[in-house]
Amino acid sequence: MTATPSNKGPLSGVKVLDFSRILSGPYASMVLADLGADIIKVEPLGTGDETRNFPPFQGALSHYYIALNRSKKSIALNLKSPEGAAIAKELAQQSDIVLENFRPGVMDRLGLGYEQLRADNERLIYCSITGFGTDSPHGDKPAFDIVAQALSGIMSVNCEPGQPPNKLGIPMGDMAGSIFSLFGMLAALHERNTTGHGRHVEIAMLDSLIALQGYLSQIYFVTGQDPQPVGTQHPSIVPYGSFPTRDGHVIVACLTERFWQNFARSLEREELIADPRFAIYEQRLKNRDALTPIVHERMTQDTTGYWLKRLSDFDVPNAPILSVGEALEQPHVTARGLVERVSHPDAGELNIVRGPIRFDGQGPSPASSPSLLGENTREILQSALGYSDDCISRLLDSGSVADGGSSSR
Repeated sequence: MTATPSNKGPLSGVKVLDFSRILSGPYASMVLADLGADIIKVEPLGTGDETRNFPPFQGALSHYYIALNRSKKSIALNLKSPEGAAIAKELAQQSDIVLENFRPGVMDRLGLGYEQLRADNERLIYCSITGFGTDSPHGDKPAFDIVAQALSGIMSVNCEPGQPPNKLGIPMGDMAGSIFSLFGMLAALHERNTTGHGRHVEIAMLDSLIALQGYLSQIYFVTGQDPQPVGTQHPSIVPYGSFPTRDGHVIVACLTERFWQNFARSLEREELIADPRFAIYEQRLKNRDALTPIVHERMTQDTTGYWLKRLSDFDVPNAPILSVGEALEQPHVTARGLVERVSHPDAGELNIVRGPIRFDGQGPSPASSPSLLGENTREILQSALGYSDDCISRLLDSGSVADGGSSSR
C-alpha cells in the first residue's frame, strides 16, 4: 500500500534544525522528514551544502543533493555574521532537535554549541556526528567515509584473497554514523517526554563502523587472529557466497544444515551430505578448499537461469547479482513502491528512492522535492520568526541571509 497525504508520520510536529552537510547528517534528517518531522536545513550563502555542486546534475540539482535532501526547507544564513547567528539561535529556541556534523569545536566557535543553545532551550536534543568524537587521539583530523572505513578494519576483509583492500561500494562510514545518530535522537526524544530535558547525542563515524563489525570483532577476540578476506564467501559458513555458472554467477546462502542438505540435493550430489568432510559446519569450514571445486564443477555445467530456478525449487536461498539499475527496475521495487516521482520547478520530474519504514502498511507520506538554496529563507523568517518585509530586506542587503533568487542551486 502506498502512503496517502493524510499520513503525516509519527514524528509530525517535531521540529529539526539541521546544520549538517554532505551525507551523514543529511541522510539522518531526511529519514526524520520521512517520519513526519519538519526539517529546516541551514546552508551557507553562495555555495550551500557542498553536495549541491557534485555532478551529474538534473537541471540545477545535483544527483547527490537530490538523494539526501527531500522534504526539507532551505534557509541560507551567514553564520559568521551576528545577524545570521542570531537567526540560527532564534530557530534553535523553537526546535526539538539540532543536528550538526562539523569538526568538534566549530559550532562552539559560532556560538551555536550545545551548552550555548541549551541555555535558552533545556528541552533541546543536540546531535553531533563527527569522525572520531571529542576525546579521540585522532583529534581534529578530517574524516570522510573512506578514512573511517580504512581505520575500522572493514576494508581489510572487503576483497578477494590476495587482492588489495577495497572500500565498500556504498558510503558505509557515513551511513553508519547517520543511522546510529537516528537511534540516539529518537531515544533522547522518548526520554525527554518523561524528563522534560534534552540530551547531547554524540556519534563518531569510526565508532559506528567498529560497532557494525559484528562477528568479525569476535573472531579476533576468540582466536587472536585477524579475520582474513574471503571475497563473497563467508568467514565461518560454507557454502555461502557467489558461485560461477556457465554464463555468470549465482548467490547461494546455506546458513543452516537444512539449506546445505537441500543444496547438495540440488547439485545431484546427495552423497556429500553424509561425507564426513562436509557433514557439519565445522568440517565444511575446515574443508572449504575441497568442497568449493566440487560445487564449481557442477554449477558451471548449467546457466544462471537454470540454477536460479533449480535452487528455488529445492528451497535454497539464492539470488542473481544485479546492477544498480537492475535492482531499481526489479518487480520487488515496483510492488513495494520504493521509487517515487516528485516534481521540481527547475529540474522537472525526479525519481527518488523512498524510505523503507512502514506503519500499518503505509510508507512515508509523499515527499516534496529538494529545495533550491535559500528557497525558503523568506518564508521561514516570516512564518517562524515573525520578521517584517523591511527587516528581511535589510538582512538580504547586509549579506546575513540569502533567498532562493541568489543561486540557481
